[in-house]
Amino acid sequence: WVQAEAPDVLCLQETKCAAAAVPAEVQQLQLLPHQYWSSAEGKAGYSGVGLLTKERPLQVTYGIGDPAHDAEGRVVTAEFPSLFVVSAYVPNAGRRLVRLDYRLQWDDAFRAYLCGLAARKPLALCGDLNVAHQEQDLRHPKANRGSAGFSPQEREGFGRLLAEGFLDSFRCLYPALPHAYTFWTYLGGARERNVGWRLDYALLSQGLRGALCDSRIHPQALGSDHCPISLLLAL
Repeated sequence: WVQAEAPDVLCLQETKCAAAAVPAEVQQLQLLPHQYWSSAEGKAGYSGVGLLTKERPLQVTYGIGDPAHDAEGRVVTAEFPSLFVVSAYVPNAGRRLVRLDYRLQWDDAFRAYLCGLAARKPLALCGDLNVAHQEQDLRHPKANRGSAGFSPQEREGFGRLLAEGFLDSFRCLYPALPHAYTFWTYLGGARERNVGWRLDYALLSQGLRGALCDSRIHPQALGSDHCPISLLLAL
């Protein structure tokens, strides 16, 4: 799928492995020779993100500059001449919201980090943000109200990010498109019945609104309980 799409930048989340353990077929992707990986410290098989690029970035950084959050390997940022690209895997609030307090602390710190970047140059944030923002972003909103990923607090946190001027690229172009999901549980044939959630996003700072060409979801691409999304910008 990656070879057919031939992206300029590929962002991966929940990789669950350190750089040395990345599968050979990924390491050997000739169209994406510049590869940057971050993994959780002391937690093998947990979290982790990657950012792979066709062209070498000007600079790559790991984490958000906050020791309270950076040990889990959740963010890689690449700077290019015209924009920053951020690959992020936002913490899950957990069953019964046991980790909600941490998630809300993360949301505040991550928002501050993104605002700092956007003050320097435009940015695109691509990743698993672990929230369905509106009722149209999951199949059964009433049954999941208060569940991880659809709690009022997490939805409000996403809203605060948009209030800072960041754009949900998919909803900019398809504001009312129903049943557009990026995640389906493996249980109960959810994917076959399209009982899903939209948890994966490409957000843009305001400076890239004019460059937005398309923002797509690819449910036909199998191999995970999430599907890929793609962002097309004219830069």
